[in-house]
Amino acid sequence: MSKKKESAGKAASLDTDTIVLHPYTEDAYLRYSMAVVRDRAIAQIQDGQKPVQKRILYDMRDLGLSSDAKAVKSARVVGDVLGKLHPHGDSSVYDALVRMAQGFTLRYPLIHGEGNFGSRDGDPAAAYRYTECKLAAFSDILLSELDRGTVDFVNNFDNTRTEPAILPARLPVLLLNGSMGIAVGMASGIPPHNLIEVGRAVRQLIDKPKTSDAEMLAHILGPDFPEGGQLITPREEMLAAYATGRGTLHLRARYEVEELARGQWQLVITELPYQIKASSVLEEIEALCNPQASANAKSITQKQSNVKQAALMLLEKATDESGKDALVRLVITPRSSKQSVDELVSFLFANTELETTISINLTFIGLDGSPQTRGVAEMLRQWSQFRLKTVERRIAFDLEKLRRRIHLLEGRMLVFLNVDKVIKCIRESDDPKADLMAKFKLTDPQAEDILEMRLRALARLEGIRIEKELTDARVQEAHLVSQIATDKSLRKQVVSELDADIAKYGTPRRTIIKEEPRAKGQAAAAVTKSLVDDPITVLVSKNLWIRARPGHDLDPATVGWKAGDAEFAIIKTRTTHPVLFLDSTGRAYSIDGAAIPTSRGDGVPLSTLIELQDGAKLSHVFSDDSESEYVFCGSEGYGFRAPLKALVARPRAGKAFLTLQEGELPLRPVASNPKGFVACGSSDGRLLIFPMEELKQLDKGKGVKIMVLAEGEKMVALLVGEGEPWELPLEGKATKFIVKGEDWAKYCMHRARRGCQLPKKSVLAG
Repeated sequence: MSKKKESAGKAASLDTDTIVLHPYTEDAYLRYSMAVVRDRAIAQIQDGQKPVQKRILYDMRDLGLSSDAKAVKSARVVGDVLGKLHPHGDSSVYDALVRMAQGFTLRYPLIHGEGNFGSRDGDPAAAYRYTECKLAAFSDILLSELDRGTVDFVNNFDNTRTEPAILPARLPVLLLNGSMGIAVGMASGIPPHNLIEVGRAVRQLIDKPKTSDAEMLAHILGPDFPEGGQLITPREEMLAAYATGRGTLHLRARYEVEELARGQWQLVITELPYQIKASSVLEEIEALCNPQASANAKSITQKQSNVKQAALMLLEKATDESGKDALVRLVITPRSSKQSVDELVSFLFANTELETTISINLTFIGLDGSPQTRGVAEMLRQWSQFRLKTVERRIAFDLEKLRRRIHLLEGRMLVFLNVDKVIKCIRESDDPKADLMAKFKLTDPQAEDILEMRLRALARLEGIRIEKELTDARVQEAHLVSQIATDKSLRKQVVSELDADIAKYGTPRRTIIKEEPRAKGQAAAAVTKSLVDDPITVLVSKNLWIRARPGHDLDPATVGWKAGDAEFAIIKTRTTHPVLFLDSTGRAYSIDGAAIPTSRGDGVPLSTLIELQDGAKLSHVFSDDSESEYVFCGSEGYGFRAPLKALVARPRAGKAFLTLQEGELPLRPVASNPKGFVACGSSDGRLLIFPMEELKQLDKGKGVKIMVLAEGEKMVALLVGEGEPWELPLEGKATKFIVKGEDWAKYCMHRARRGCQLPKKSVLAG
């Protein structure tokens, strides 16, 4: 090593301020991420609380704010929590406190609030100097066993006092009240559930440890939201979400039809989906009736116009009559009394938040202290382990406390039987404690207790009381020992306590579960567009301008194009059908037929409706009912069948659909015929016919081998027909070829064959 390098190395080693940036930032970010996950955003499986919630409840208990106490100013609680346990902003504490007091947020509120604690329409709570609070009766589930050795205590932020690491929950509160949080790299979305259902499930698990997941989940019908609503998700989908810890549920409002005079009626929404505001629903209805153009558009789109037309045909007005008598009462008046109730309801469900999606993401801090995503059954298994351990610790604590009392009572009983000798020993001794221990064989605690006794304890009645207390204590000791003598006895004790809590705090289900077809998504489109199902002709130019014309009687010869532009595709379809685009990379794009401008001009650039990927070119345009099935394939001879709904993409950037090799191009999609045949032709003039049933159905991908090709050979055409006789179009010396009889037997084979040569060096035309 040179002297220059050696001196540089010594300088670097002496420079204590120098750090390597990459490992330092990686470690710092990891520490920050875990702090957010564990200390802020994600709840624990044991008590279902985040740290700030746990600290609020613990502090309120220390302040004596039980459910039967007088409420105090929320500002007092917030200040106490900040000063003792949670050194963050006051808004973080007060916001958490408010949420735990809102009956429309938590299924089982933990805090009783007095004053303005916000409304379900999003109105904020009053400042903490105006509101008052105390613990709700249900908080006893979390706090009642706190002083009985059930959980560990840790130092607070400045090491001046201790706080519980977790709360000794007697029920799985995480599932009962749910939890929502966004951390670094993960999030949690646990919906609330019914106490009776969850209690019965965990009761069976504790009573019978070998209970299967299916047997356990049979008790849980689904989430139970504080404001009711109706779950329409099929049971199979719900169980799948419960098994994996991830999924979506579909929730909709509940309504009634009120009959009025002279045959009139009105629709009344009585329950809204979880955390959906009545004001938001009214704003959505107003937007349907009076849509606004987007920022860069001069007018509303055709789709907005169609929805507006449908809304005005169905709706007269919508008003909010919610109040003290009815927490939710949205009154919707139809345009005509002859209007169908189902039609109006379906339209509203399809186009407003009266039907919504609830995401399930069962992420929590597990028993091992790490964040994890598990199914409901695993959550209950982890919680039951915690509860068994908690009860065991509580009984052991009570037993130790009781045995200490028995020990003292035995000493007192000895004094009562030898009262004269004890008094004489105390009066004549210079060290009465040591002499008592030596003469009467007492322990240090017994001797100390005797010396602290008052003279009244030497009365005869007091002796009888001591004897009775000692007898009762020994009976209680035997009872406690029997509770933890075996695993079975411990489980029996936990089950009996669960039964008591279920009976005390259980309430009937609020959210009804009734499977029904969804109105959102494809069903929504059908509902909306069925009112305006009109024929249209879509025109796409080579320079990628798009427009639509009403009807199907358009003469292509009369269509005008921009200078330098020409026809790319003219498609006859309907406003209810999607218009689909396939690019040279196999990517699919879709536009609602009703959304294509019908102006008399040159239309709009296609780029305003879809975004072709870099380097991709438009290959094919087609349209049909979304339930129709088409055949898709590439020039390398692979393909599959797929319903057109598999190509429909919400984003403008489309979706990956047909997997192609580099340089491969997609062939023109052809409508399928389940009982028909597929004819495919190669660039070398070969023809292969095989039954459609041999072609696999997929939603996307590469597909299966359709035709075997030689090196350099490409598949150039694909047709679908019903069978022989079949007139096929050709390119070359012959312009058509009728396949029947011997020819049919020659060319009709199984899929994935080379086929046979066409006559006169012709090629099948696509």
